[in-house]
Amino acid sequence: MTQYWLMKSEPDDVSIDDAIAAPDSTVGWTGVRGFQARKYMKEVMQVGDGVLFYHSSCPQPGIAGIARVVSGPKPDPTQFDPKSPYYDPESKSESPRWILVDVQALCKTKLLSLPEMRANPALADMIVLRKGNRLSITPVDEKHWRLITEELLV
Repeated sequence: MTQYWLMKSEPDDVSIDDAIAAPDSTVGWTGVRGFQARKYMKEVMQVGDGVLFYHSSCPQPGIAGIARVVSGPKPDPTQFDPKSPYYDPESKSESPRWILVDVQALCKTKLLSLPEMRANPALADMIVLRKGNRLSITPVDEKHWRLITEELLV
């Protein structure tokens, strides 16, 4: 059964344009350091799941594209790189603490901004819109996926 996710990326790190320009339009979703987001990638996400590619920590945060999960979980190499901002000296190669999945960008969309999302009553119960939510990966209900991909982003 296909599941749906909203995955946040800072466009200065990896934007939807960067993902589309990558080989096979595929990027490793590196740098996730939240335990709940890690659990989603490790235990719940499946190849083929849909992804709302969300730009965060930027002047205009919002959904910028559609993607899909194209790999199972694997170690995030940034945890072992001392030059990386995501370096984790406590993580060991024989038992990596942090994982990633590969995400393939399918298309760039017009930006569905955070204020536009908040203004739509049909999206009011999306996890990303909850007060205090800071998760970088959140599940998306099928009804929200359909509304966003079929109505709002076309």
